[in-house]
Amino acid sequence: MVARATWRDYLEMCKPRVVALMLLCAVVGMFLATPGMVPLQVLIIGTLGIGLVAGSAAVVNHLADAEIDARMARTHNRPVATGRVSLTQGLMFSAVTGVLGFVLLYVWINPLTAWLNLASWVGYGLIYTMFLKRATPQNIVIGGLFGAAPPLFGWTAVTNSVDPGGVLLVLIIFAWTPPHFWALALDRKAEYASVDIPMLPVTHGDAFTRLHILLYTVILVLSTLLPFAIGMSGLIYLAGALALGGGFLYWAIVLLRNKNPRAPMETFRYSIVYLMVLFGFLMVDHYFHISVS
Repeated sequence: MVARATWRDYLEMCKPRVVALMLLCAVVGMFLATPGMVPLQVLIIGTLGIGLVAGSAAVVNHLADAEIDARMARTHNRPVATGRVSLTQGLMFSAVTGVLGFVLLYVWINPLTAWLNLASWVGYGLIYTMFLKRATPQNIVIGGLFGAAPPLFGWTAVTNSVDPGGVLLVLIIFAWTPPHFWALALDRKAEYASVDIPMLPVTHGDAFTRLHILLYTVILVLSTLLPFAIGMSGLIYLAGALALGGGFLYWAIVLLRNKNPRAPMETFRYSIVYLMVLFGFLMVDHYFHISVS
């Protein structure tokens, strides 16, 4: 007999850890969009709306991947995979959270932010989950664009416009996504192969993937220098970006040498800390800006 769903199951379907990282980036985008304080309504309702739409898309991912989740050790106990949450229940939950988030953004923030969130929902929940993930080893590169958008959502929530600064923040997360996820894919290669998901290590092998993690890490480090190069950030951010980038390059080289069996997961964990701290430096630098004299 399948246990009944609890509120924890519905929360799990929203991928709270992933959404929390997205919201951190969105909030930093809000603060970077203004020289002063973000209006309280924008900070609270904007964050809530962005989180609800992101959670709704994550639920769609659970529903679409239920069959393969049930066959993978990392995901076999997920609520939909085990039957604790039915397809109908999941669809209703996704619809309620997604519509509520969209309405909050449209009515109390601005239509631009609402429509951008809806576009991201379609991109991640439908295009990536239903098609790209199963169609190409470049799935995470192309689909990464949808997951890279939260700082732009935060930016537009404040400015009601798409500006170069917000787009640059998207570029950083877009470059971060492949080395972040491919490190995990290296560790879970056998599981992805068993369910016919064409992740890069499955289709092109470990050595090819390790090399591309290093190449994308170099692209990432270079992209993180752009906020300083255009005068958007100062020396505090630059020092942090260089130190963090050095750490990421270290792990990418360790991966390439392939002498540490724990390196894929260590790289994956570092990448999460890397993005959190990098955006933290962006925030600190914004209010304690030290420019080159």
